Amino acid sequence: MMAKNTASKVRKADNQASDRIEARVPRAAFTIKEFCEAHRLSEAMYFKLCKVGLGPRVMRAGRRVTISMEAAIDWRRSRETAA
Repeated sequence: MMAKNTASKVRKADNQASDRIEARVPRAAFTIKEFCEAHRLSEAMYFKLCKVGLGPRVMRAGRRVTISMEAAIDWRRSRETAA
């Protein structure tokens, strides 16, 4: 029982530490999942838009794909203009 309580306390402390780090460091880019959540798109719709050339600009670092805040802003503006 003691180990379970200790593990729970460690997880809680880790979560609090990560919350403090996120509060200090402003987000510079979205993952695809975060971008879709922020823009209320399904991931399937995101990939359909990309396939026809209507997706946001992306950055690649190895296998990781991210979308900068600037690219997200530009994408929203282009979608508003097209509407």
